[in-house]
Amino acid sequence: MTDLDLHPFVAGLPKAELHVHHVGSASPRIVAELAARHPDSKVPTDPEALADYFTFTDFAHFIQVYLSVVDLIRTPEDVRLLTYEVARDMARQNIRYAELTITPYSSTRRGIPEDAFMDAIEDARKAAEAELGVILRWCFDIPGEAGLEAAEETARLAVDLHPEGLVSFGLGGPEIGVPRPQFKPYFDRAIAAGLHSAPHAGETTGPETIWDALTHLGAERIGHGTSAAQDPKLLAHLAENRIALEVCPTSNIATRAVATLDEHPIKQMVDAGVLVTINSDDPPMFGTDLNNEYLVAARLLDLDEQGLAALAKNAVEASFLDEAGKAKLAAEIDTYTADWLAK
Repeated sequence: MTDLDLHPFVAGLPKAELHVHHVGSASPRIVAELAARHPDSKVPTDPEALADYFTFTDFAHFIQVYLSVVDLIRTPEDVRLLTYEVARDMARQNIRYAELTITPYSSTRRGIPEDAFMDAIEDARKAAEAELGVILRWCFDIPGEAGLEAAEETARLAVDLHPEGLVSFGLGGPEIGVPRPQFKPYFDRAIAAGLHSAPHAGETTGPETIWDALTHLGAERIGHGTSAAQDPKLLAHLAENRIALEVCPTSNIATRAVATLDEHPIKQMVDAGVLVTINSDDPPMFGTDLNNEYLVAARLLDLDEQGLAALAKNAVEASFLDEAGKAKLAAEIDTYTADWLAK
C-alpha cells in the first residue's frame, strides 16, 4: 500500500502526540511574524528563506538554529500567540491530545515574568480546547546545555507554580557532555510533586544514556531512545515494563542522529515488543508534521490502516492523559477505523 493510498486515512485519524516541542512547532508563518516583531534577530522574515535556514549540518547546528528561534519569544504575547497557533496546526491534523514540551527557563531568563509566562500558556491551552478541540498538556524540560542552574530554575517553576496543564518533567538539549545522573535531585523533586518523568535519552548517545535516564531519573517514557536498538537487554526491559519510546523518524535524519530512513531502528524496537509511539519533535524545522510521520512509519513497518490505528492507540496508552480521557480517545480511534474499513 502506498503513501497516497494511506494519506486520507492518516489525515482523518484521531491522534495523540507525546514528543513535540513548543518553540520547535512554530510554523514558518509564525516564525517570520515573530522575526518581524524583533528586527534585531538574524532569523529570516521571509517564510521561504526559512526553509534554507532550517537545513542542519549536524545536531550542534540544529541546537544553534533552535536557540535563535527561542530568542524570538520575548513577551507574554509572543508566548500566547505561539502556543495557540501550534494548537491550530495540530487541529488541522486531527491531533486530539498533545503533550507539548516547554522550556520555561529559556523565556524567564530572557525577562518574561514567570507568572505572565504561565498565564500565557494556560490561556492558550484553555482557548485551544474550547475553540479547536485540542487538549494540551505540558512537559517542562530542563535545557541540558544550560547546566544545573537551569535545572534548579525549571524544577522550582514546575513544583512551586505548577500550572494546571503541567503533567511531566523532562530533559532536552545536547546529550554529549551532559550526563543524565547529575539531574537526579531535580527529577526527584518533580516526581515527589506528582509529575511524570519523560527525559530525552539515547538520541545522539548510546544505550547507557537510556539506562541512566531509567535508573537515575525514574523515566516512565524515553524521548527518542534511538540507540536502544543497540542493546537487546535494554529493549527487553523497555518491553517488559511498557516504557514507551517517543520515536521521531524524520527528526533523527534531519539532526543526523540516524544516517538514512532505511537504517532507522524503529522496526527492531517494534519487533522486540517495545511500546513505540510516533512523533514529530520540531515539525516545521524538519519539514514534516505528525501525519507525515505516520506515513513514514507505515513505510518502515509495512503497516496498513489497522496497523496505523494500533500505533495511534500506542500513543494514547503511553500518554499521561487521565484514564477516562484515554478510553474516550481510544474509542474514537476504533470507531474511525471501523467506519473507514466498512466503506
